[in-house]
Amino acid sequence: MSPKNGKSHHGKALPDPYTPGHGTDEYRVTHYDLDLDVKLGSNRLAGRARIKAEAREKLDSVTLSLAGLRATKVTVDGTKPAKMAQRGDQLVVAVRPAIPKGARFELDVRYEGTPRPVRGPWGEVGWEELDDGVLVAGQPVGAPTWFPCNDHASQKAPFRITVTADAGYRAISNGLLVGHRRRSSRETWVYEQLEPMAPYLATLLIGRYQEIELGKLPNRGSGRVRVFANVSPKLRGEAASGLRDQVKMVKLFSELFGPYPFRDYTVVVTEDELEIPLEAQSLSIMGRNHLRRTWEAQRLLAHELAHQWFGNSVTVRRWEDIWLHEGFACYAEWLWSDAAGLASAKERASTAWKYLASLPEDLRIGAPGPHLMFDDRVYKRGALALHAVRRAVGDDRFFRSLRAFASERRHGQASTAEFIELLDRVCAGARKFDAASVLRPWLYAEKLPPLPK
Repeated sequence: MSPKNGKSHHGKALPDPYTPGHGTDEYRVTHYDLDLDVKLGSNRLAGRARIKAEAREKLDSVTLSLAGLRATKVTVDGTKPAKMAQRGDQLVVAVRPAIPKGARFELDVRYEGTPRPVRGPWGEVGWEELDDGVLVAGQPVGAPTWFPCNDHASQKAPFRITVTADAGYRAISNGLLVGHRRRSSRETWVYEQLEPMAPYLATLLIGRYQEIELGKLPNRGSGRVRVFANVSPKLRGEAASGLRDQVKMVKLFSELFGPYPFRDYTVVVTEDELEIPLEAQSLSIMGRNHLRRTWEAQRLLAHELAHQWFGNSVTVRRWEDIWLHEGFACYAEWLWSDAAGLASAKERASTAWKYLASLPEDLRIGAPGPHLMFDDRVYKRGALALHAVRRAVGDDRFFRSLRAFASERRHGQASTAEFIELLDRVCAGARKFDAASVLRPWLYAEKLPPLPK
């Protein structure tokens, strides 16, 4: 696929040149129902994915992403397809007669294999074996390593995920736990994520975890939010210390960004050390090394939590706007620092600006390109862009804008242009404020703008 024209060699439209070969606009998934059987000792996965979808154009074939696993049987609306073929990391299902535009259909895919991560410009992502268990790091193209999907951030749908694994292990996935049973040497766990979720935000962890309730707090419009941790018994003491501010963080961000967008929030802590923490919808994944009381560890806890609003509930339409996830979450770190009586947001901004000033100025964070979409400059310069808006319009209008953005785009998609439009609308009374003029130098110029005063 050429990044210039956004087309595959078949001439079919793909939604994003940053992740070629992943996802299509030809149909929209409306629900995923996954049934997985995992054997930890041999790292074998047998799965069944029932995928409800709606055609956005006439379809003579349906393409899914599936990496490293073999589809053994596929039906379309209960009928064997005309043809099924796997090409690289794609599963192509030919249908006769064609599915009309606007028609709803259901794919039933049975598949199996030894799951493993896929390598890309961002390193290895997807299914990963731990010392004693499993972890899935989905961003941005890791979802197909464990289930077939329309693999793009804009393709959000509710999920039901059923996982059967070895007894004595806890399986953890997105949303609410709605079922659990044990039979002989196997245990089954059932989760429902009713709010729409992008495939890359789906995750699965299997390990010797125990669940701890850290606290609960009111959440306007959705009852109470319960905050959980899942840790191994040997990490309970460290978790009690390292995670003691999680409920306070949820409370602060709910005040600043609007109601927490899901029903519960869970932090899963692996016994393995992890290079970076991982975001997933309704939960975050940390290594045992992230339980420390240092600022470096605590800022990451705040960062991943903030993604529940900006990244998980409000998700980019295209990956080039990734600063809307990472810049927002980085700025949330500074807001937590301020509220916790550590360095102020202004001081954190000054430190970040000095750090960026020492680095090459050769990146436009509003269109960083696929290889640099997770560059640290996207995070920190994105946060500084928000700080510049805050300094230009004042705290009242700034936080009203963030709450409006989280509310109006709740469980949907957004672009930089849409964020700019919202800022201009919400901040209309601010003297001489033009959102594009404030943000453009931060997002689309390589030269670092002056530190906001």
